[in-house]
Amino acid sequence: MRNLKTLTTLFAGLALLNNPLAFAHDAGDGKEQVTVLQEQALLNAPGKKALMLTVTYAPGRRSQAHSHPGSVLAYVVEGEVISQLKGQEPRVYKAGETWYEPAGSVHLQSRNASESKPAKLVAWILQDEKDAVLEPYEQ
Repeated sequence: MRNLKTLTTLFAGLALLNNPLAFAHDAGDGKEQVTVLQEQALLNAPGKKALMLTVTYAPGRRSQAHSHPGSVLAYVVEGEVISQLKGQEPRVYKAGETWYEPAGSVHLQSRNASESKPAKLVAWILQDEKDAVLEPYEQ
């Protein structure tokens, strides 16, 4: 339960950041490291914002199950990531591959496929300005 609280606190904090370029987080428990690269209000879409962040997984590490109120585009930069949305089979994405998560999708798995090499992805998220980046999902 502590890990879920840490992750919830992390993403609640992300939603409130005014200077996302200065933010990086490592949960300290060997989970993923999330770094916000950019956060912008969208002038052509009032009430919406775009976020760009990296998620770095040490060997064998994973994220907790969660959902995103906004839409997500993900691109694997390094290594291999296993991703699974609710209702779909898990899939391995290699460096250079991408996937899409519709707003509100439940992300059951997001993890490093390797026990010996790191993995890293870049995520671009489009969401309402008031929404948290993610919501924990209890399985």
